Amino acid sequence: MLDLTKMIKKSMDYKRIFFLLPACALLALALFAVACENSAPPSPAPRSLQSQSAAAASATSAEAVPVRGDRLLLGSIGEPGNLIPFLSTDTASQEVAGYLFVGLLRYDKDLRIEPWAASAYEVLDKGHRLRFTLRDDIYWEDGVQLTVDDVEYTYRVTIDPATPTAYAEDFLAVSSFTRTGPLSFEVRYDKLYSRALVSWMAGIMPKHILEKQDLLTAPFARKPTGAGPFRLKSWDSGRQLTLAASDTYFAGRPHLDEIVYRMIPDLATMFLELKAGRLDSMGLTPQQYLRQTAGDWWLEHWRKHRYLSFSYTYLGYNLAHPLFADVRVRRALTYAIDRQAIIGGVLLGQGEPTAGPFVPGTWAYNDKLKPHPHDPDMARRLLAEAGWIAAGRDGLLHKDGKSFSFTILTNQGNDQRIKAAIIIQSQLRAVGIEVRIRTVEWAAFIKEFVHKGRFDALILGWTVPQAPDPYSVWHSSKAKPGGLNVTQYRNAEVDKLLEEARLSLDEAVRKPLYDRFQEILHDEQPYTFLYVPYALPVVAARFHGIEPASAGIMYNLERWWVPQAQQKHPQVTP
Repeated sequence: MLDLTKMIKKSMDYKRIFFLLPACALLALALFAVACENSAPPSPAPRSLQSQSAAAASATSAEAVPVRGDRLLLGSIGEPGNLIPFLSTDTASQEVAGYLFVGLLRYDKDLRIEPWAASAYEVLDKGHRLRFTLRDDIYWEDGVQLTVDDVEYTYRVTIDPATPTAYAEDFLAVSSFTRTGPLSFEVRYDKLYSRALVSWMAGIMPKHILEKQDLLTAPFARKPTGAGPFRLKSWDSGRQLTLAASDTYFAGRPHLDEIVYRMIPDLATMFLELKAGRLDSMGLTPQQYLRQTAGDWWLEHWRKHRYLSFSYTYLGYNLAHPLFADVRVRRALTYAIDRQAIIGGVLLGQGEPTAGPFVPGTWAYNDKLKPHPHDPDMARRLLAEAGWIAAGRDGLLHKDGKSFSFTILTNQGNDQRIKAAIIIQSQLRAVGIEVRIRTVEWAAFIKEFVHKGRFDALILGWTVPQAPDPYSVWHSSKAKPGGLNVTQYRNAEVDKLLEEARLSLDEAVRKPLYDRFQEILHDEQPYTFLYVPYALPVVAARFHGIEPASAGIMYNLERWWVPQAQQKHPQVTP
């Protein structure tokens, strides 16, 4: 067993590490299969769903009647950067914007696509044409009706070359946009596009407001006007952001009066705030889940949940760096890293190893591939083949007079990544490689380092959309400043496979393409795929209406409620 305390003391070249589920990964939103016109989508693979108590988890009964009132206090490691969804590139922004705006479609609790702002939609011409009809009862917070004007504006501004967005790809696949009425339109695709329906989950923007503003300096980015279940009430930068229930939301006012995001830079502090009653929910670390939330008090006052998350954590190599140009070196690094030790030491077993960029158990995952085993001897042989040999008293490998030394970069806020980095540092030192660990504040990390390719290697994570599309992360065209292919990975066969997969609406056709794609990554190791963690959320027991499902627990937050007698903030004012 690794002594992490001692290792942390020895490794002082870090500050903190970040649990990255970048919202830019939401750009990878999802393949959706439509086998034929108007056919129902297939059910996703079931995921592990556990609650502290099935009866307690639902926290309500059939006879209970929801009432209004109270607020939900949440902690956020990162602060939103921009609340215009097609301009934001971080999870915090996307999460908040998801409560402010609506899309034509959305996922239900079982991850099936359903209408949202649309009253109806049709898939025609075997997927070459989509027809949408909007609801007639949706209004922006300023009282203006949401119409096709807004949908078309959102579509056209997203594909405008002058718009600095990473989300244009989906809408660029549209060959024509035809208005058929103030609340109806059709779009056509010359080529079948697997993400066609998912594209229209994007948040719709108000034309009458945004067309008058410069998107690069728009006040709207911090003072948005939405049509979703909540509206922005206040934003104290660096401290707190408050959303208030919208009385004009077409699906009915949420039961909770407010959602309050408190900016808390690390999970340890966040947990202390939770125990003190100054937070109502957070994602627990494995240690918190297994060891620090046991006992009668926790059983009485809190409800814990557990399910495999749609995300994975990886060590990614900058392929423009000479150290990582040789595939033998990348394979050697993977063989030198003991992923089971990381899952055990960092996650306390609350995760699963993965061999590629899909979640185990889902249809796209290639279950014929197994993660490369921990084999330090194989690592040494591969490094020797690549010209790296032991020399000198430092115990490091050398080549052409230079030692094998590099820095793992990540950002602040998550102790799990610190521990993973330190374990990797120790394991690589055992084969003669020196690793330094550095962390950077979130905004600077993304803007100055990730987007500009200024790193040797990264420990980060990607969210995996429920219907995955890896094109935006792995296609060569995305290996550019600001692109999501942050490691600069380029492979002509991978490009072709991803392009072909996007042109099919049939999972049976896409499956072998994605299997081959994963085989190539498995061989070339541009990432060392580390693990898929379990999501471990905890929620105060006074909140009712929580119904764990394939989509997790937050999908129906607008329907959560608190009995009058249990409300801690019963008189929240607008």
